[in-house]
Parts: sequence; structure tokens; C-alpha cells
Amino acid sequence: MNDLAAFEQLMRRHNRALYRTARSIVKDDAEAEDVLQEAYLLAFRAMADFRGEASMSTWLTRIVINEAIGRTRRRSAEIIPLDVEDTMDEHQERPEQALLRSEARRLIERKIDGLPDSFRTVFVLRALEEMTVEETAACLAIPEATVRTRYFRARGLLREALSRELDVALEDAFAFDGARCDRIVANVLERLKN
Repeated sequence: MNDLAAFEQLMRRHNRALYRTARSIVKDDAEAEDVLQEAYLLAFRAMADFRGEASMSTWLTRIVINEAIGRTRRRSAEIIPLDVEDTMDEHQERPEQALLRSEARRLIERKIDGLPDSFRTVFVLRALEEMTVEETAACLAIPEATVRTRYFRARGLLREALSRELDVALEDAFAFDGARCDRIVANVLERLKN
């Protein structure tokens, strides 16, 4: 397959899955793009050797995995000097970590707010205020068994709401289509022409 137009279609068909595969290994967007581009170059050069013993997607995925693992090994073998100014106090949180924590907190707060009133109050007293079942029952003037039931139900409803949110978010994880796909295809085609 020395036809660049056909190879471009092949890249576009497999880009997202292969990018996600690379990203899962190298854990960095830019590095995953580099891995994918190098893997495509390797695949293009080895296309004549493809015997069809596995599907094309399996063959390409194996190339991406090998490239990603190789990069990870090379990167971990490099000695990275520590610059005293760059090290952070253990108790300091990086801005991106603080932002993620803040977003997660807001999501959880919204989902807690969405619980039915009677469940929400029990959940807040038990989970957030760390009251015992007995203390919660006394505060709300309800039986301890009711506190246990409502707390159990609140946790289940909260878990379900967060799970739905997670399911929706997973579909967009490591977004690829559009500009990133076009950039990788263009870079590989440019390098193949040289």
C-alpha cells in the first residue's frame, strides 16, 4: 500500500483508537501524538510485510503499543536532574490538581443537591458531618433504622448519579476527532513525502 490517499484513509479510520491506546501508555497528549505519528511511519514502511495474519487494526495497535512502550522505557532510563526551585513542598497542590479537585467537588455537590430532601439531610449528617447513626437519628427525630435506610439509599442514588456522569464523560475521554486527527495525518503525510 504505497498509495498515500489510501494510507490517509487508513489513518483516519484508526486514529482515535490508536491515539487512545498510545495515550493510555504514555499518559501525555503530546507524547501520544508523537507515538502515533512514529507508529504510522513504521507501519507505512512495513506495509509490504503485512501478511494479514491479524486484522489491520490489531497490527497497527501492536505497532503503537510497541512504540509507546519503547518511548516509556527510554524516558524512564533517562536521568532527570532535580532542580531545587522546581520541586514543590509536599503539601502544596499544583494549580491543575487544585482545579480538578474543585471541579470534582462541584460535581459531587451538585449530585448531593439532587438527592431527595430526606435522603440528602441524612447523607450530609452521616457522610460529611460524620455523625453517628444515633446522633443523626436524634437530630432528625427519626428512628435509627430509618437513618440507616436513608443513608444507604442516598449513597446508592449518589453513586448512580456519579456513574451516569462518568459514563457520559468517558465517551469524550482523550478526545481525538477534528484538529488533532488532521494534524497527525498531515504530519505523517508530510514526512512520508520527504
